[in-house]
Amino acid sequence: MISEQSWADARVLWDYHQMHHELRPCSVAIGLGSHDLGVADTAADLYRRGMAPLIVFTGATSPTTQERMPRGEAVHYRERALELGVPSSAVLVEPKARNTGENIRLARALIDEAGVDVASVLLISKPYEERRAYATARMLWPEVEVVSASTSTSFDDYVASIGDVSLVIDMLVGALQRLLLYPQEGFIISQSVPSGVEASFKRLCVAGFTSRLVR
Repeated sequence: MISEQSWADARVLWDYHQMHHELRPCSVAIGLGSHDLGVADTAADLYRRGMAPLIVFTGATSPTTQERMPRGEAVHYRERALELGVPSSAVLVEPKARNTGENIRLARALIDEAGVDVASVLLISKPYEERRAYATARMLWPEVEVVSASTSTSFDDYVASIGDVSLVIDMLVGALQRLLLYPQEGFIISQSVPSGVEASFKRLCVAGFTSRLVR
């Protein structure tokens, strides 16, 4: 049973992890691979809305996606986007990345190879990974403007779609820990974490939502 305090703390982290950027047309969209096909759905929707003329899907497989996406995350994302009406000519696939840093580096290399001039990137991720994806891109590709995007959904609806509230809260906590730790490793830029967000993070750790923490 999840306590009212843990629900409230989880919502604090959920809101913080999203950048709340105003969408605008960008040079290219990059969809970051994961277990969530909603990233591909959102990329297709934004393409149809004229937010980017080209989509790059990036991602190999992981233990959580190997069964669901045996051909690789980026490949499955591309197939989904084509099903949703995106033309094949508007999609590039980067099939080797296994973490967010590789997503950015390898997608950038593929875009450079294609000869695309990039001033801005529409970076599409899971809702609770927006901030870390943004911070990674700003570290590795500082010369471009990054506009963050994800599936528009509430915390409650996202929990319902996953079907496991404890797992979702574990993921929120793990993502926040990485925002605190990874700047020291040079993986991401440092960002301000409000005291209320850090307090919610600590309470959730004490409450046992720790399965996704870096040990």
